[in-house]
Amino acid sequence: MGNQGCSDLLVQDTAVKLFQTAALLLGDENEAVTLVEDAVAAVEIDPCADADKAQLLVQAQLIQAAIRRLSQREPGSFAVAATGGGNPLCIDGDDLSAAGISQSQLGHLLEGEGRGQLRGWLEHLPLAQRVVFVERAVLGQDNASTAQNLRAGGGESATGWTADKVSEVFRQALCSLASSLVHSEVSA
Repeated sequence: MGNQGCSDLLVQDTAVKLFQTAALLLGDENEAVTLVEDAVAAVEIDPCADADKAQLLVQAQLIQAAIRRLSQREPGSFAVAATGGGNPLCIDGDDLSAAGISQSQLGHLLEGEGRGQLRGWLEHLPLAQRVVFVERAVLGQDNASTAQNLRAGGGESATGWTADKVSEVFRQALCSLASSLVHSEVSA
């Protein structure tokens, strides 16, 4: 059992997940391929020795590299916005269910017929909101990990990211997605 945890199927599944993540973050499938290749090459770990740890390391490298690329594309886009005083958010919690979105609906948007709708919606989000949504909703990261990735990849302007700021931005993204889904159902 020398290659325990390193089957071809596992490697292929990991590569597909990394590509999907990169494509959602960057909005460009060609650039996503390059980003995945670079992230895999940058991580020095034997994926057959500890597949789960290798996957987490490559994913973290991929996320931070995507944030760096997006930050270079639009400098300052990862600066933490000041909190506006009188504009309450449309949902109270910072999880999918608080916005009325189930895991099956998200799965449909990620892998089903709603894929184009999700990608179109993501294209219209500010870059920081896009990254926060992908990390929180798609990858299941917590607020603190997401804030760390934003600080690590977003440059000098991103040093103010905290778990609370991530939560606020995620709720804004969830409100936007819920509104988009309602409008698409009304139109259909």
